Amino acid sequence: MLINKGHLAQPQDENCTLKIYVPFIEYQTLAVDTKNLRLITRLMALIRWVDPALAWDTSVYQYDEVVLPVNKVWTPEIHVTNGILTTMKHRSHDLLVSSNGTVQHSVIINAEVNCEVNLFNYPFAADECPVAIQTYSTGGCGTDLVLGELKMVDGSHGDWQTDFAALRKQRDDRNFIMVGLRIKYTNPCITLLLPSILIVLADLVSFALPLGGGERNTFKVTLVLSFTMFLNILNQVLPGDSQCSPVIRIHFCVCLILLVLSMLVSMVLTRVAQDGWVIFSCWPKCSVRKNTGDKEEKGDEVPEEAKADVSFVQLDASEDTQMLRKVVTFLEALNTKDMESQRCHELANRMDKIFFWFYFIFGGSYVCSMLSVMARYSCSVNHFDFWY
Repeated sequence: MLINKGHLAQPQDENCTLKIYVPFIEYQTLAVDTKNLRLITRLMALIRWVDPALAWDTSVYQYDEVVLPVNKVWTPEIHVTNGILTTMKHRSHDLLVSSNGTVQHSVIINAEVNCEVNLFNYPFAADECPVAIQTYSTGGCGTDLVLGELKMVDGSHGDWQTDFAALRKQRDDRNFIMVGLRIKYTNPCITLLLPSILIVLADLVSFALPLGGGERNTFKVTLVLSFTMFLNILNQVLPGDSQCSPVIRIHFCVCLILLVLSMLVSMVLTRVAQDGWVIFSCWPKCSVRKNTGDKEEKGDEVPEEAKADVSFVQLDASEDTQMLRKVVTFLEALNTKDMESQRCHELANRMDKIFFWFYFIFGGSYVCSMLSVMARYSCSVNHFDFWY
């Protein structure tokens, strides 16, 4: 008899509104897409409503409850307001009808929610995301939800942890589930933060290598190339931009700048250790060559002091005397060159120590400050901009 009625329209009374009771909702977070800022959820809801057209007289039909096919009667639809994609399916092909017209049914709602998750503190990110629930209603007619108990199941998925899920309301007609999300920072810290800090630490320790020989420059170039490849690989893993862009992007940028700056300074100091000046010129060498050239141009000329000492040898003007003069000139030039080279190395070492301590103090302060900002600073996001 009930099937033959074919009652597929919403029950209506004098106020044109039907109350849909939801005594129980089971919430589950399936995944959090940090690249596209999506929250993928699953809801299992027990719904109940009264349809007078489905009531019967128990004196005629002596049954208190019957099971009907779900496609033969009207059933309400539940939507997720801020859902990009929402699908509702019946948990079973049948529903339960009581003799007073009370209908009881279960539905499963899968929703992909557009949630602007605050990722500024990534990988220490934590935020709350609303899942707005509604039914059809327009102009004071339609259905009205009356929510009951909410239970959260299986709160851990991937890198994200669901801390809580609670039913809340903004207005009488605006019901939502507030979901507390928190990222499990162990995996991102090991795969993202720790390698970047270790590479900067290795670059800092590389100041122990000598300036000469090129070992330090080669090592620093290798670190820069390795970090660039590291960023290229992680580009597909890092979270997407939002109103609060992840500060870890700035962290990687600063680390790359530090590595490149250290590499350039090491190259410049290598030149300083060789030539004695920061500018790429040959002034010190030219001065040495000039001094040596002047002495060569003077040829056999001997300083006044030398003349006073070897004047008695010049009387014969022998070949041994000329050879002795050349040896003295060569040794003087060699001594001058050694002294100039030693002065250049001392200058380069002093500049290298100054930059090392600057690098050490700035790098240590930066790491502490960045970790403090990641862990403590909060960025506010309006999660309810879909309601207007």
